[in-house]
Amino acid sequence: MNTITSLLEKIERAKELDFGNIFSESIELFKKTWLQGFLLQIFTLLVMMPLIIVLYLPLIGVVIAQQESGYANPDAFNEFFAGMSILYILFVFVGIFVLGAISLALNAAFFRMMKTLDYNGKVTTSDFFYFLKGKYLKKTFVLMLISILIAIPSALLCYIPLIYLMVPMSYFTIVFAFNSEFSVGDIVKSSFKLGNKKWLISFGLLVVSYVCVMIVTMITCGIGGLFLQMFIFHPLYLIYKKVVGFNETSAIEEIGTSVE
Repeated sequence: MNTITSLLEKIERAKELDFGNIFSESIELFKKTWLQGFLLQIFTLLVMMPLIIVLYLPLIGVVIAQQESGYANPDAFNEFFAGMSILYILFVFVGIFVLGAISLALNAAFFRMMKTLDYNGKVTTSDFFYFLKGKYLKKTFVLMLISILIAIPSALLCYIPLIYLMVPMSYFTIVFAFNSEFSVGDIVKSSFKLGNKKWLISFGLLVVSYVCVMIVTMITCGIGGLFLQMFIFHPLYLIYKKVVGFNETSAIEEIGTSVE
């Protein structure tokens, strides 16, 4: 188990990493985890489905009403959005926030499963729900709130700060996944330390991975994205593994871990 002090020291002493090695290792690791990545995509879609229905059902109603009337009213959508109540807008915002926190918990569980498979262990579907428990959910909600509070002002500043901050923020989930005993402040501090230390290689790997996933997704008419989207997580995992590392005992203990 890492303490915040030892983790920060490991990051400070981290050696240079090779871009090509990490990318090739990500491909090899992905061969072990692609099924779990696909299932994560399905679970995420199922979690998001209620919000999508609530958000788009009124819009579908407007379209149907126009079809039944036999003419198109260009002002219909403007009138619809103008008539939206503050309560409805608040409900959508809270829904996005809650589902975002749940998605963060699922992603954290996927990192733990990735580690288990990396060490040739076995995982079960129930492992996806490891962090969907009271003692962890509070931290996922706070981490989600911090992410929003960082992202919105950064986006308002012409997105330039967000381009830089997206790398440290990308480590929120993985640091939480392997150091869930840390306070939220320590998780954020460690993520920024790691992200700043390995910013260039992290950014490069994220961009290259994203481009590769998008190309395959377009070629396969979107179907490939369901299987490949989680590939983006693999370089981050390997950077964390090479910089911070895992305690061998805890690695063995977590093999085949299921919901407590």
